[in-house]
Amino acid sequence: MSNPVKIVAVLAPRPGKTEELQVLLEGLAAASRTEPGNLRWDVWQEQGADKRFVLDELYTDNAAAIAHRETPHFQDYLKRVGGLAERSALTLDPFNLGQV
Repeated sequence: MSNPVKIVAVLAPRPGKTEELQVLLEGLAAASRTEPGNLRWDVWQEQGADKRFVLDELYTDNAAAIAHRETPHFQDYLKRVGGLAERSALTLDPFNLGQV
């Protein structure tokens, strides 16, 4: 049985690049949400002064997450995001608290 895979990315906009980053994320969201195996693709924005963005993605399994990273829209995002934001990302497996 396959486990779902969550990806969490934190993007800190570079000075003067917040609006351009928002446009990039809007385009990425529309394309990512229609991918087979995508269960969730949301963007959150930090409260307070920093206004970092958090991408919250959920895929049916690791194959769907890998397929996402191979799409043209994700490859375009990767080429552009470095000039717009500092980025860190985590790929996560579920943790069963009942096994602790």
